[in-house]
Amino acid sequence: MNNQWIKVVIASIFEVGWVIGLTHADAWHEWIFTLIAIYVSFYLMINAGKYLPVGTVYAVFVGLGAFGTVLSEIVLFGAPFVPLKVLLIALILVGVIGLKMVTDDGDKEEVQ
Repeated sequence: MNNQWIKVVIASIFEVGWVIGLTHADAWHEWIFTLIAIYVSFYLMINAGKYLPVGTVYAVFVGLGAFGTVLSEIVLFGAPFVPLKVLLIALILVGVIGLKMVTDDGDKEEVQ
């Protein structure tokens, strides 16, 4: 996995962080962390999109973010485990992995 895909994965982790922040932030410092997570996630995603196909980057970003958000709801916040919901999220994850596998990893020139 090259550095650009690592950026997409890290961006997705920060996406989960800001989604949790938008839902659960109460204090001003929690909102600051949420804003930082928004900035970092989009910065990394946009930066990776300069070198990888933008559509694939966005699909992987959103798919991993959705997977992480549902998983964090269940693990961290006690949301009920709904097998059908988990199955559908797993299908999204399979699609994301499939997109990654069929996408050329060779870095392209940065678009100016």
